[in-house]
Amino acid sequence: MSIYQWFVFLLILQLIHGLGTWKLYEKAGRKSWEAFIPVYNSIVLMKIINRPTWWTLLLFIPIINLIMIPVIWVETMRSFGKNSTVDTWLTLFTFGFYIYYVNYTQDVTHIKDRNLVATTKVGDTVSSLLFAVVVATLVHTYVMQPYTIPSSSLEKSLLIGDFLFVSKFHYGARIPMTAVAAPMVHDTLPFINTKSYLYDDNNATSWKNKLQFPYFRFPGFQDIKNNDIVVFNWPRDTLFNMYKNADRRYDKPIDKKTNYVKRCVGIPGDSLQIKDGIVYINGKELILPERAKPQYSYKIAVDGKTQIDLEYLLKDMQVTDPAGMIAPDTLFVQCLTFANAERFKNIPGVTSVKRVINKGPEDGVFPDMKDGKPSVTNNWSGDNYGPIYIPQEGKTVALNKQSLPFYKIIISEYEKNDLKVVGDDIYINGEKATTYTFKQNYYWMMGDNRHNSLDARYFGYTPEDHIVGKPVFLWMSWDGHAKGFNKIRWERLFTTVNGEGQPQSYFKYFLGLLALYFVGEYFWKKRKEKQE
Repeated sequence: MSIYQWFVFLLILQLIHGLGTWKLYEKAGRKSWEAFIPVYNSIVLMKIINRPTWWTLLLFIPIINLIMIPVIWVETMRSFGKNSTVDTWLTLFTFGFYIYYVNYTQDVTHIKDRNLVATTKVGDTVSSLLFAVVVATLVHTYVMQPYTIPSSSLEKSLLIGDFLFVSKFHYGARIPMTAVAAPMVHDTLPFINTKSYLYDDNNATSWKNKLQFPYFRFPGFQDIKNNDIVVFNWPRDTLFNMYKNADRRYDKPIDKKTNYVKRCVGIPGDSLQIKDGIVYINGKELILPERAKPQYSYKIAVDGKTQIDLEYLLKDMQVTDPAGMIAPDTLFVQCLTFANAERFKNIPGVTSVKRVINKGPEDGVFPDMKDGKPSVTNNWSGDNYGPIYIPQEGKTVALNKQSLPFYKIIISEYEKNDLKVVGDDIYINGEKATTYTFKQNYYWMMGDNRHNSLDARYFGYTPEDHIVGKPVFLWMSWDGHAKGFNKIRWERLFTTVNGEGQPQSYFKYFLGLLALYFVGEYFWKKRKEKQE
């Protein structure tokens, strides 16, 4: 829905609230008209139910309000003596309309100074859990989100099994777009394998889909820069969920598309080109930070006589992607850093080390020229690509049959225009167009593991409204191939994702602070016992 439509919808909700509670407002010593004034009625209601005024804010925060509104219904009933288990269930199962019944048919008395402490252990547990969920959801949505690295596309910067904290506030926290969704889960409810949100994948005009919030992002204190590692919603996601291939196309809301993490190599306004696997921005080679270790595929020729302990070498180099002999005298390694490639050159028995470079053409590179089917584009490949322009908000490009494939998805899907091509003519929203002005910024996301990464070379531009956040801290790293204590990559614990130089673990400092805390607490208790 648009902002205007949401405004009208909220006014209708305020009217429903007023009609169902105005008598209760009067019985609480307030004026009946106060039940109808948006926002103000919530502030007054907090006074009636003896709850802090700041609870009003929670009623207008997406996802949080889905938890708080039922709580407020129950609290309202309890403030007028309706505190039995039956009253509670009636309030919840009628979606609050039980309040209408009480408002118009029951002679109730307002309990001004009611006890807010739960009278049962179950009630106390539920209250504590609700509070914990609200706080956790606020942090998860607007401050910091935990994230796990599932693939090797960013090795060696980020490894499979790394557990990260992703900052939502660096680039500005994005409010949830899906109005009705379970808190703190992504697109699928665990265990029952069903959608975690209210949305109709089959019918774009469904009332469920009209409940989507318009895109809004709070101001951040950083812009995305070249080489930043960024978490974003995969723009071309049409899967049922992030772990299962689709049996058909699933149209999903933006914030429920699969979370991806890549390096942003191109920012709005850049001209990007890839030559023999090396990225060039505005005609100059993109210099990666020291922590980045791009990897490429190599063919390594051996003399066939010297014994090479390949298993040991690959393990020592931490090569996790496929490797092996493709001929009696040729070894293929899919992911080697430049440093490891040089190391291979010095191994006895190795006669040559050559980086695999796909000169093209390569099927499936962006943009697809045949309406979604893999195609060959301009003889490009993942290693030799472009140049292309990274769209910038407010900038205008020429539109013709040659340039349209690059911007087709932007115009029709990301920016919601009606796009048609009639012969050599292009029509946008019914009008003939020879230019197009972009409504938002776009980014070019790539993996460091160049030959094993589903990235922008294959799915294209990432819109600004798909940006989730910035990985900032790695608190755990788990090696699924190791055994015992070696499963934990101790050197990666409590390291920062960004920064100059090589990552440094702060785990020992954390353990030191933790030890100080427990020692201090012990002596504090001893001191209190002596004073008593």
